[in-house]
Amino acid sequence: MDQQKIGKFIAECRKEKGLTQLQLAEKLHITNRAVSKWETGKSFPDVSLMWELCDLLGITVNELLSGERIQHMEVYQKKAEENLAALQDKQRKAKEIYKRIEKVWLAIAILLLPVHFAINYFYPENEGTRIGPAILLIGLVMFAVYFFLHYKIEIKLK
Repeated sequence: MDQQKIGKFIAECRKEKGLTQLQLAEKLHITNRAVSKWETGKSFPDVSLMWELCDLLGITVNELLSGERIQHMEVYQKKAEENLAALQDKQRKAKEIYKRIEKVWLAIAILLLPVHFAINYFYPENEGTRIGPAILLIGLVMFAVYFFLHYKIEIKLK
């Protein structure tokens, strides 16, 4: 999926309908800056807005994702398959990035414990400042968030 091509297509369809960016944004209950970002290829419409956007522009979701009007059924089918593959690839990449962020999150959470102890050991005069407990609390919260996102806790009652 080419965001630049899709953005130009959105602008073209909007102009065909005689709508300004502001008018389209108002109908979608978003800002005109969001529409501008779509049209310049800086961002992509949220999935929750696609159906309504397509209805307003008089196009199909497949045409939106292709960034062009599709006339023939054979071409439509091929474009649908290409768009599905592109969306799946984009989703896979997003999951990979999310997993990397989670690993960094966990590493920071685990590393904050030794930092807490190091601060208390090497700087005992900081005891009244509560820097160490604050770092420990942040680490525990980060670890708890990670834990509850990844592990299912089931309680079985007899």
